[in-house]
Amino acid sequence: MRRDFTLRKRMILGGVILLVLADVALAAYSWRLSSAPHAPQQQLAMETKQHNLLKGEINRAQGIRENIPAIQKDCDQFEASLFPASSGGSSIRSELGSTAKKNGIQLEDLTFRRTEIANRGMTEVVIDATVTGEYRNVVGFLNGLQRSSNLYQVDSLTLASENANQASANGIKVALHLRTYFRTGT
Repeated sequence: MRRDFTLRKRMILGGVILLVLADVALAAYSWRLSSAPHAPQQQLAMETKQHNLLKGEINRAQGIRENIPAIQKDCDQFEASLFPASSGGSSIRSELGSTAKKNGIQLEDLTFRRTEIANRGMTEVVIDATVTGEYRNVVGFLNGLQRSSNLYQVDSLTLASENANQASANGIKVALHLRTYFRTGT
């Protein structure tokens, strides 16, 4: 009899465990159903919204694809507007000198380092220079470079020290590190 009771106790315990697991599974299923839209109109609204989002992305991608020829044409025009590498150094030196003179500053220690850009038909030229003058004149020089029809990328400006006997009250000395590009292809 004792054995019969132990077996019965295990069967009851197994039945209770199965009921608890079934209850948990039904609770999870019920929770899932409650979080999903109940009405077909809600489901349709969600799917319509998703469709419109995807359609907008497709339209944007097609617009980009259609603009590629115009972008390529603009890039080609930009590259054609660059100085040819054969005369570029003197043209840049002349433009920097005239911009410095126009703004009343001294341009010193002008150096160029050329690097060919593979497969682009372009040469990158790194320019290092030192300008000396009053603050507003140095700013005017930088503004002149910015407004130039040529491309100048200012990588860094460093304030340098001046000798006390050369410096005026508002004078500063700035080391410039610039980049520009020349056309090397046809």
